[in-house]
Amino acid sequence: MQIRTVETFLVSSSLRKPFITALRTVHTVQSVIIKLTTDDGLIGWGEAVPTHVITGDSIGGIRYVIHDVLAPILIDGNIIQREVIMERIQRAIMGNTSAKAAVDMAVNDLFGQLCGLPLVQVLGGYHQSLKTDLTVSVGKPAEMAKEAAEHIAKGFDTLKVKVGTGSFQLERERIHAIRRIVGQDITIRLDANQGWKPKEAIRLIRQLEDDGVDLELIEQPVAAYDVEGLRDVTRQTSTLIMADESLFSARDAKRLLEMRAVDVLNIKLMKSGGIREALKINALAEVHGIECMVGSMMETAVGVTAAAHIAASQPNITRVDLDAPLLLADELSAGGVHYYGSRMELSKESGLGFDSKRMMQWVKEHACE
Repeated sequence: MQIRTVETFLVSSSLRKPFITALRTVHTVQSVIIKLTTDDGLIGWGEAVPTHVITGDSIGGIRYVIHDVLAPILIDGNIIQREVIMERIQRAIMGNTSAKAAVDMAVNDLFGQLCGLPLVQVLGGYHQSLKTDLTVSVGKPAEMAKEAAEHIAKGFDTLKVKVGTGSFQLERERIHAIRRIVGQDITIRLDANQGWKPKEAIRLIRQLEDDGVDLELIEQPVAAYDVEGLRDVTRQTSTLIMADESLFSARDAKRLLEMRAVDVLNIKLMKSGGIREALKINALAEVHGIECMVGSMMETAVGVTAAAHIAASQPNITRVDLDAPLLLADELSAGGVHYYGSRMELSKESGLGFDSKRMMQWVKEHACE
């Protein structure tokens, strides 16, 4: 089974409401959808999103890399030899992890179809369903508490709360306001998106621990490059600390794990460059006794479906933050992952489970070129 054509489509999806973090405010999600077609007529799908403040990727850069750098490698590539393809993709260009992730998703989608199995079964088949959290954007304490209550009313019992902006007191008020309104039985995760200095993070986390707020974990409290500061926060607090922006590759994971800089790793395909590298990161973490979460950028259900398949395939991936499609105004009804409140069900169709005819219709409806 050889790849014959490589196509990309630029699509835009509106959010239900602005998504606000310490790094950026998002109103719409623009992404590059990739379509690989084989000589047997099978179609593989993938997605790349330009998250400038994290990956440095742009729409123009993603499309250039796919068409001018990676497509020549993909054309005539045999899906049976997917490792050969992905090794060449990895060596072809430094960085550009989002473009690589889109290609990786599509190749694995085709491989699953070739095997006649859902990708989750090809990768390990540990779970058939997942449970995701739902994100509360940064805002005033009362606004964040209201949004949290709305999420709980929809049946979610785990919240990811964005923080990392404002004074010590404001951060504390936000978290207390949410805990008061949702009660003690709801799991709360904080994501500071690099918003604090190490000493600030230690002070605030210790205060919250003394307050008895009961947080499950805190994600990326300090700057991505400050791994020593991340280690200091982990050592001097009791709450679990998770790396996100500090973690792109297996090499990053090796450094974080050997330094004992964090308690949990957050794997995202847009950072790792796809499923191949993500599996390496998870394996390293498991060897070190560290659990992983699988998350996503602001993506559509195309990229999130691929992330869900890897998350469900591995026992060491114990947490999921894959709520991005729930924040979009329109649902992708072309297969892939399905949401039932916080529960995510994977398709039993082969590969990633997309219906290509309906996918093309969705692409046309959301095209922004």
